[in-house]
Amino acid sequence: MEEILRVEGLKKSFKLSAKQQKIEKTNEKVKTAVNDLSFTAYRGEVFGLLGPNGAGKTTTLRMLATLLKPDEGDAVLDGSSILKEPEQVRGKIGFLTSELKLEEFFTPNYLFDFFADLHGVDAAEKKVRREELFARFGIDQFAEVKVGNLSTGMKQKASLVISMVHNPDIIIFDEPTNGLDVLTAKVVTDFLVDLKKQGKTVIVSTHIFSLVEKICDRVGVIIDGRMAVCDSLEAVCAGKSLEDRFFEIYEERVGSIA
Repeated sequence: MEEILRVEGLKKSFKLSAKQQKIEKTNEKVKTAVNDLSFTAYRGEVFGLLGPNGAGKTTTLRMLATLLKPDEGDAVLDGSSILKEPEQVRGKIGFLTSELKLEEFFTPNYLFDFFADLHGVDAAEKKVRREELFARFGIDQFAEVKVGNLSTGMKQKASLVISMVHNPDIIIFDEPTNGLDVLTAKVVTDFLVDLKKQGKTVIVSTHIFSLVEKICDRVGVIIDGRMAVCDSLEAVCAGKSLEDRFFEIYEERVGSIA
């Protein structure tokens, strides 16, 4: 297998405000969201980063997407370092997260053009990509509707399409089906499977066991910012359901779930 992503010793901490300390029920002024995290992903596979809310999944993916700079460690995506070559990394990836919102005043057409031009996509390829992706996700009839007037599902589809405008080889999705209705979630899930068939590498974070079992080749279980286990889905499950194995791993690391 050809290595396409190597993560080595990533660490990221955040200062906590008094309000955040109260929410977190802690007196600590600094929270370490990701701590000495390392893993590898290979070309053409779907790698799942599985963990509960607050485990550090989103922080990890934001570092890989160069939106956050790690305090320690580095990651190399298809030969480019997130520390030394962030612009090259951005050109090689598509990044989708429900927490990054599209500007509601603009239309899908306008945003598609804007990001295509930003990535240097030529006019002919842009036309082909728009027709293919808009048809695939049913955006055609909403192409000139302002994002603010779209449904939640259509906004997610538009975000996905725009993140794929430059046809990247590495796609990073943070909770891709979070908050979607079952029909839209299936459309997104089927698209992830198709990306794998095209030879793309997909890094996806989620807390949904069934999604990992359906689409992932390998999985890393992240708990309290650390990698608890990372292996093929079959090896991690060890003959059990992923849900049962996750809670076994969690209790081994943390103790009681309650």
